[in-house]
Amino acid sequence: MSNISISDALTQITPRFSGQLLQPTDAGYEDARRVHNGLIDKRPFLIARCQNVADVVDAVNLAREHGIEVAVRGGGHNVAGRATLDGGIMVDLSLMKGIHVDPGAHTARAQGGVTWGELNRETALHGLATTGGVVSTTGIAGLTLGGGLGWLNGVHGLAVDNLLSVELVTASGDVLTVTAKSDPDLFWALRGGGGNFGVATWFE
Repeated sequence: MSNISISDALTQITPRFSGQLLQPTDAGYEDARRVHNGLIDKRPFLIARCQNVADVVDAVNLAREHGIEVAVRGGGHNVAGRATLDGGIMVDLSLMKGIHVDPGAHTARAQGGVTWGELNRETALHGLATTGGVVSTTGIAGLTLGGGLGWLNGVHGLAVDNLLSVELVTASGDVLTVTAKSDPDLFWALRGGGGNFGVATWFE
C-alpha cells in the first residue's frame, strides 16, 4: 500500500495522463459511468478514461498501490454490468480506438475500446472479416475474452479461435504481449477467461 493519499497520487499522475480522470463532481462523470444495461446504476470513485497503454498502467498502479478494486470497460455491453463498480476505479478503454489491418497477412490489430462495427468497417475495406458480435456497438474486448459468438462462428469458430495475441497490462503494471508461444497457459486462460487476468489493451 502507498504511504501517500489517493488525492496526492491523483495530483501526481493527472499532468501526464493523456485521457480523462473523472470523479463524481466532474463534468462528464454521469455520462461516462453509464453502461449499456440501463438497470446498472453504479458509481465508481474514479473513471480513468484512458487514451493509451501508459494511461492504463497509471490507472492500474494507482488502484494497486491504494487497494482499490478495478472494473474494465471496453464497449460496456456486459449485461451484468461488470464494466463498472461502486467505489472503485473504472478503467475505461472506450477512447482507445486504434485499428491496423495487414491485408497481406490477413490479420488485424485493434485496441480494447474498439467496437465490432468499427473493426468490421476497417477490415471490410480489404475484403476481410472475422467472427464478431452480432450487435455492432458491442466491444471487441469483452466479447473476445468471453469466447465470442458471432455470425461467422459456424465457419470460422468463436472469436477466441481467431485470436493470435493480446497485449495485457497485469495487476503489477507490467505490459505483456501474450501469444500461444510466449505464455501458453496465460494465452489459454485469456481465450474465454472473461478478463480476469489483466487489462487487455490490444488484440490481434
